[in-house]
Amino acid sequence: MLSYLWIMIGGALGTGARFWASGLLAERFGQVFPLGTLFVNVTGSFVIGFFAALADPAGPFLVGPRVRQFVMIGLCGGYTTFSSFSLQTLELARDGDWLRAGWNSVLSLIGCLVAVWLGRSVALVLIHR
Repeated sequence: MLSYLWIMIGGALGTGARFWASGLLAERFGQVFPLGTLFVNVTGSFVIGFFAALADPAGPFLVGPRVRQFVMIGLCGGYTTFSSFSLQTLELARDGDWLRAGWNSVLSLIGCLVAVWLGRSVALVLIHR
């Protein structure tokens, strides 16, 4: 039961951070393109890759399952949002803005994959120093 509580706390913190970050970007750059959602998904991918490399059971930092669940399921799960990406991309396509819908899809997929790889790579470089 305690694991559920930690995951929910992490999720609440991640959701608050997502709301703040995506709102800040929407405020500064407008909402013509879903830059806020792209930003949180890419940075969240970096964080989960970085943390996964550091806290892997064979990694340099031994953390308990609850800490891994708190960060990876709760915090990162609450922070990133595939559902918002999907809805925003669908709305762009339904509005006939196929170019932006396509760019959002490509940038999200490539950006998130590169970010998770980069996060893991940075952690591994730090580990082996």
